[in-house]
Amino acid sequence: MTEVIRVLVVDDHPLHRDGARGILAQHQDIEVVGEADSGEMAVALAARLEPDVVLMDVRLPGISGIEATRLLRDAHPRVHVLIVSAYEDDEYVRGALEAGASGHLSKAAPGHDLVDAIRSVVAGRSVVRHDVLARLLATHRDTRSQAPALSEREHAVLDLLAQGLPNKRIAGRLHISPRTVERHCEGIYAKLAVHSRTEAVVTALALGLVRGPDADR
Repeated sequence: MTEVIRVLVVDDHPLHRDGARGILAQHQDIEVVGEADSGEMAVALAARLEPDVVLMDVRLPGISGIEATRLLRDAHPRVHVLIVSAYEDDEYVRGALEAGASGHLSKAAPGHDLVDAIRSVVAGRSVVRHDVLARLLATHRDTRSQAPALSEREHAVLDLLAQGLPNKRIAGRLHISPRTVERHCEGIYAKLAVHSRTEAVVTALALGLVRGPDADR
C-alpha cells in the first residue's frame, strides 16, 4: 500500500483551507490531518500531529508564515514546508527558502499542481517556478562571489540535487544509502550557509557549482 502523506493546512482564510482540503480529499495517498489559522497554531499543531507536509501561507496573524516555517524546521527538520501564497515577491520567496521551505506555490495554481507539489517535496524534490528561480539566481549572483570547498562526493550529490532527483534516486545513482545522502546534504547546506534543498540549488547556480537544474521537478 502507498504510504499516506499527512498534511497540515495553514491559512487564516477558512475558504482557502476548505479549498485545499477539498482538493486533497480526492487523493487516497494524501490526508489532511489538521488546520491552523495562525503561525503559532501551526507550530503547536505540527508538534502534536507530526505532519509530513505543512502548506503554509505567508501573511498570518501573529508571527508570519516565514517565521513559523523557521520555527517548524528548527524543531522538526523532517517536516516539509510548502509555501502556498498569493504573494510571489522575491522577498517572500527568498525569505521562505532561507527559513527552510521546500518550495513555493501560488494560490492561483490549479489543484493538480498542489497535489504534485506535495508529492514532490515528500520525495525530496524542490518546487519553485522557473521564472522565480531565475530572478532569485540573478540576485544571488550580485551578492555571492566565492564558492566554498566541497568534497568530491558532495559535488556529486549537489549535481543530482540540481537535476531534481529525490534522495532515494540520488542514493541509487551513487550506490550509497539514503541516510548517507542526507548527511552529505547537511554538509552541503552548512558549507553554502543555506537551510533548504532549493536554496542550496539557487546558491550553487549563482556560484557556478552546478549547471542547468530543473528545480520545479
